[in-house]
Amino acid sequence: MGALAVSVLCACHNHEHGEEGHDHEAELAAGKEGHDHHPDEIILSAEKAKAAGIAVEAVKPGKFYQILQTSGQILAAQGEETTVVASAPGVVRFARTLAPGMAVGRGTTLFHLSSDNLEGGDPVERAYIAYQNAKAEYERALPLAEKQIVSRKDLQALKAAYEDAQVAYEALDPGHVRKGVAVAAPAGGFVKNVAVKEGDYVSTGQPLATLTQNRKLQLRADVSERHYGFLGQIRSARFKTPYDDAVYSVDSLRGRILSYGKASDDASYYIPVTFEFDNAGDIVPGALVEVSLLGAERKDVLTLPLSALTEEQGMYFVYLQEDKEVYRKQEVRIGADDGLRVEILAGLKAGDRVVTRGAMHVKLASASNAIPAHTHSH
Repeated sequence: MGALAVSVLCACHNHEHGEEGHDHEAELAAGKEGHDHHPDEIILSAEKAKAAGIAVEAVKPGKFYQILQTSGQILAAQGEETTVVASAPGVVRFARTLAPGMAVGRGTTLFHLSSDNLEGGDPVERAYIAYQNAKAEYERALPLAEKQIVSRKDLQALKAAYEDAQVAYEALDPGHVRKGVAVAAPAGGFVKNVAVKEGDYVSTGQPLATLTQNRKLQLRADVSERHYGFLGQIRSARFKTPYDDAVYSVDSLRGRILSYGKASDDASYYIPVTFEFDNAGDIVPGALVEVSLLGAERKDVLTLPLSALTEEQGMYFVYLQEDKEVYRKQEVRIGADDGLRVEILAGLKAGDRVVTRGAMHVKLASASNAIPAHTHSH
């Protein structure tokens, strides 16, 4: 009877002790049992996920394309470029600062070509002297023709010589006689490149600069000979420039495929594929780009945005959302990508919910244990 009483008393004592919050072992055991998570689960509260901009997408099969990854270059479309050439021999003097991308208007003076201290002298000075001499001869003959001292035929010849000299002089821009021959932009546009430096000597017809209107551009993709059989399937392309993270689609830029070569270059062993498109953005002619050529359409393909992938030592992973605040790391095997989305060959099934934006935040939460599953305050 005494032992029974002691047992009852002990049970009552333990119960009271637990209510006062002093039985730490029982509390820890209860807490562990109530928050039993799988070791690879990542707990991320809905509030923090929202703050990090995390987005989730359900995997579902859809259309995709045969993809060929290669490199290429952006080129100015034919007819969109104008070459500024020297109209006379001379030493180059810049009329204004010229830099690639600078806008210039039609008729804007870009260079002066000076022939000071050069053999033959300044062509503007020579044209001016010839013009003045022809003008004086013609004006002197006018009153003599009225007196029939100079025949009408000779007067017409002197007039023609005077007019020819005037045209030749005015063509060299007499407003800049002391600076030399002025060279103006034949059309408005943007400076693509400048082919000369201050002080260079140029001859007549030598290129000085190239202007582009930049409205139409071309994409030239270089395809290896071993992919020749793929060329007939190409329907479009996407490309990524080295100066921003944007991926441009030829289709969205109202582009089209122009042609593909029937033979490779002897020096490079690559076959060119050329597209033309509108320059709706800040796309720089001459830039080297990464190109995804899109071929035949495929159906029922599992794909994800490239932003869903994380890479570790050559392996690729995504993060699955298994519950509102529970995520799990999942290895996947990937196929080709079109610059925006990538094919998933293994590791996922239709219906899986995958983090497509903010995957790095989930990865950091997993690595740092920034959000613990349970806390105690004493």
